[in-house]
Parts: sequence; structure tokens; C-alpha cells
Amino acid sequence: MMSIPVAPTAAEARECLHILQRLGEGGVPPEVGLGRINVGNDSYLRVLEHEYFGRQLTIGASFKLVQGYYGGGKTHFLLCVRELAWRHGFATAVVELSPQECPYDDTVQVYRAVARRIALPPQDPLAPRHYGVAEMVRDIVERRVDADGAGETSRWLRRQVGRAPCESHSYRAAVVALGLEVVEEMQDSGLAAWLSGEPVPLSVVRPHGVYETISKANGFTMLRCLTQMVVALGVPGTALLFDEVDRILSVNVKRSQAIGDNLRQVVDLCGRHQLPNTLFMYAVPPEFLRHVAPEYPALHQRLKSPVPLSVRSPQAVLIDLDKLDMEPTQLLAAIGVNLIPVFETARGVRLDRSVQEANAGRLAQAAVSTFFEVNHRRLFVKTWVDLLHGQLVDGERLLTDQEAMERVTSTGTALAERIDDDFADF
Repeated sequence: MMSIPVAPTAAEARECLHILQRLGEGGVPPEVGLGRINVGNDSYLRVLEHEYFGRQLTIGASFKLVQGYYGGGKTHFLLCVRELAWRHGFATAVVELSPQECPYDDTVQVYRAVARRIALPPQDPLAPRHYGVAEMVRDIVERRVDADGAGETSRWLRRQVGRAPCESHSYRAAVVALGLEVVEEMQDSGLAAWLSGEPVPLSVVRPHGVYETISKANGFTMLRCLTQMVVALGVPGTALLFDEVDRILSVNVKRSQAIGDNLRQVVDLCGRHQLPNTLFMYAVPPEFLRHVAPEYPALHQRLKSPVPLSVRSPQAVLIDLDKLDMEPTQLLAAIGVNLIPVFETARGVRLDRSVQEANAGRLAQAAVSTFFEVNHRRLFVKTWVDLLHGQLVDGERLLTDQEAMERVTSTGTALAERIDDDFADF
């Protein structure tokens, strides 16, 4: 008996349209819906799911170094991990690092970036999100008020949250005081800005028991406090995902030393469980382990591993995106096949699957043979989305090998002229 296709919901169509737009315009990963197109890294995600979110992160912390070439899927992988963390209820922050805007050797800048980007799992993935530590506190407290009432929520904040383990009394006091302001529907008195790392006069927040400022001297302490208070507020844990360190490789020796020291400190903190229920993930190009880490023996000893993360070595620190579950041509073809139903759902059409799967295979082969670097993924997805639109308008037909090569070459030339690769890592 033939099954009757189920019509997609409006939410599914919106999600698929978002995926097409992100891939077609810039060849960059979509903010939501990655599971529809993701291939090649499933073995890593399964280990993280089973060994870490299912076990280790319920009792402690873990540090993972993600290694991948420029355009080799680091951003894509971190966004997959974010979706995995959200499925487990974790508060998650994806932070883009750069020497100018967010240098990893400046601890207060790192704290501010995390405090701005942290978010709870979204109830509607495509709705505007509430980012930031203050919004997270407000959302948690408002849900408690709706479930338990204002009086019970106030007692919970004072008796449980107010006594939770936290390295900074001021940080804990700020979280509790902001929560009480939400319960009592009072105007924010500067606590949200203080928790975000903004400069706030102590005279403004001192009446709430806040006696410290967030500065370079205590930036990492406050980052630890954030993860400690996330758990105190009833969230299962925190995933801190740091991305895009390629340009940091060119910083001077002094700053490079500070970055190395800060990373070593984080590895040790995870080992001592001072970042409760926290996954700390740091994405680097392969040159980092070859040229930077060896300069700092204490860090290199902690990071080097004879094998990358796998089912056989789930404790390994390194996640090597150059070692995926599929070969490049097979991987691109699988992405292309996965994009066919996404295109159909977004556009409300049905394509000839056999024709389009063959086209995906030919385009994948052309992309890999034309561009030997791994950034052929971005080239492929942009070309493939454009091709699907063309097939819809002009009629479906099988591409010749020559036509596939010409399309890839044309898109590659345009990408070289137009796309700034600094933060576009598919």
C-alpha cells in the first residue's frame, strides 16, 4: 500500500526556507535546522551525546579542542553541538574570537562575549531569541513564577539560589537580586548591565550586595561564576563554544603566551570540576597544534593525543574535522541529496529525485576536483541551491559533466571576489 505524503507544517516550511537562504546567499551554516542537512560528523556527535551529555556533563566538565582547516566545517560543527546541547536543556553560547573584537587573552572581553551570547534552548527556533545572561535569568524566573507563584519563587531565590556554591558573593547576589526584581515587577536597577560586564558604578549596585566590578583581573572568575549560577538556577549545564581563532595565530608573542596560559587554565578547571556541568569547546586550525601549542609545554602536554575522539577513545581531547565519516565527494553528494527535500518543503514543489540525486553527485565530483581545499563545501552548497532554483524554473534535466564543471568554476570565481571568509566557515 502506498503511503500518502504528509504536507509540511508552516513552521517546517519556514525552517527550510531559512536553510536555503543561508546556504544560497553566503554558503554559511543555517542558525536552525542543521539536522536536516548535516552529514559526515555523526560519529563525533554520537560520542558527545552518549559519553558527555548523557554522562560526564551530569557530574563534571570537559574540554574539547576542535581542529579543522579554514572552511573545513568548524562553525558548522559548533552549531551542531549547540543544537545537541539545547536538546539536553543546556544554556549555550557560541562566541566568535578575533584579536580586535574579542581576543582570548583579554578575559573581561571573553566574559562579556559569553554574557551577551548565552541563551536557553529556544521554544520557537525561528522566533527572535533572548540572548544574554540577564535575559536568561529573567526567563527562568518568569517561568518559575508562572508555575509556582511569586511567593514560592521568592523563597526559592533567597533560600536555594542565594546559598548556591559560587566563587563570587557579588555575582551570586546580582543574580538573586535581578531575579527578585523580576518577581516583584520592579524596574531594573543596573544589575542586568553589571551581569553583562558593562561598566556600572558600584554605588548603583552596592545596595544589592554587589561589591566587585567585572574586570581583566577577575574575568575568568566571573565566567566560572556564570556556569555555577546556571546550575544553581536549575539549568542542566552550560556549553561554551569558542569559534574562529584562525587570525589569532598571527598575534605577538606576549598575547600568544596569554592565550596559551588561559587555555591551560581552562583545561585544568575542567579537570577540577570548577566549571560545573560545562562543555568548553575551542575551535582551531591545524597550525595551532603544530606551531602554537608546542611553544607552551604545559598546554601542549594537556592537548596532545595519539588519536582523536572516537567510540574507541571517547576521552580524547581532540576532535579532528579532517577525519570525517565520509570522503569529500561522498560527503558533498550526501549534503546535496539532503537538500532536495529541504528545497521541496521550502518551495512547495516535488522534484524528480533520481535526476537531482545524479546532479548532486556530478556537482560534488566537479567541486572536489576543481578546488582541492576543504572550502569546496561552501562552493558546492551555493552552486547546488542555485542549480535547484534553475531546474525548477527552466525544467529538470540531467547535467553533463562539463556543465557541472562550468557551474562550479563560475561560482568559485564569484566567491573569491565577494565572500569574506573570516567568519564564514561551513
